[in-house]
Amino acid sequence: MKIAAPTIRWTPWRFVTVFGVVSLLSDVVYEGARSVIGPYLAILGASATLVGLVTGVGEAFALAGRLGSGPLADRTQAYWPLVLVGYVLTMVAVPALGLTSALWLAAVLFVAERAGKAIRGPARDVMISHAASAVGRGKGFAVHEALDQAGAVAGPLLVAAVLAATAYHYRPAFLALAVPGVAALLLLLWLRVGVPDPRRFEPSPQPGAAPTPPGVRLPRVFWTYLAFTVLTTAGYATFGVLSFHLATRHVVPVAVVPVVYAAAMGVDAIAALASGWLYDRAGLRVLAAVPVLTALIPLAAFTTTPATAVAGVLAWGAVLGIQESTMRAAIADIVPAARRGTAYGIFAAGLGAATLVGGVIIGALYDYSITAMIIAVAGIQAVALALFVATDRPATRPVRPSPQGSRG
Repeated sequence: MKIAAPTIRWTPWRFVTVFGVVSLLSDVVYEGARSVIGPYLAILGASATLVGLVTGVGEAFALAGRLGSGPLADRTQAYWPLVLVGYVLTMVAVPALGLTSALWLAAVLFVAERAGKAIRGPARDVMISHAASAVGRGKGFAVHEALDQAGAVAGPLLVAAVLAATAYHYRPAFLALAVPGVAALLLLLWLRVGVPDPRRFEPSPQPGAAPTPPGVRLPRVFWTYLAFTVLTTAGYATFGVLSFHLATRHVVPVAVVPVVYAAAMGVDAIAALASGWLYDRAGLRVLAAVPVLTALIPLAAFTTTPATAVAGVLAWGAVLGIQESTMRAAIADIVPAARRGTAYGIFAAGLGAATLVGGVIIGALYDYSITAMIIAVAGIQAVALALFVATDRPATRPVRPSPQGSRG
């Protein structure tokens, strides 16, 4: 006789919200570090090209590393172990940045922190996609991203406060980030006990529907969508290069750089909520704003006028918010559940490769000619916008949650 699986007492919204708080605390940790990694590496002797390389490699690890962790999540369905290992690596690497003054070691620790995100990313997104299926994936991912970015605002502000209180010493700023890191891990363990199998949030297939074979190919529209995303990301600057410009050109004081980053993260949260709600109503066409905004960022962010440069960084934050919410939500609607981890891994790998290329190109062009960089970015975004027309198809329209799935 079969034993019935235990009922999940948590509602989908509660799961999404608590996971969002975990992300909030972890963002305090790693976004606090990212907000000053450019100036910190510059102090240790890095050039703009090297900052672009290190931050590009870091983001490539955070995204391209999921090419392995995504399929691993699908094969093993060990979502929680992957999530826990990934978070632990991040929470160890960031405070360790405050214990070294060697440029090479700081670069390794930054990349290690990003690798932690690669390990946990696909498994986390699959779990959230199961819960969000019951409430609207655009809204579910948007709320998670908004909470996530609340931490991205708090982290840089915490770092800025510690820097101001310690005469701009980076060691205590990095070490202070260990506190929210420990809190995130404790909350994550509580969430694991409360919801051991988030797959049970996913509404059951309609009667008579055939199950999706594990080896089914990813749909063609997924690859078109990936190509569009890769192109638009290749012309998207890393904040390492943006912060390098703000600090070395004395556009704003060094202590203000993390505050600017915090403001960008606030815009990120607002853009995530807006694009998420619009996605549930209009589908992928809301992403047409991404290449347009990305093309405008260098025109403003790399000036020496403080207000204009800050406006450019805020536009950068808006694009990031759309990338990290709506783009993730769309994958769950495009790809069957059996291949979702793999799809998230491949999608993130494409983003990682594009981020690496973009970080190096934009950093090198910055050293060579800002005008040439602006022209190059505009050209890339024009091609991406043209490809977007082929991406917005009926197959990518959002799936409406069923009444059955709304019960937790």
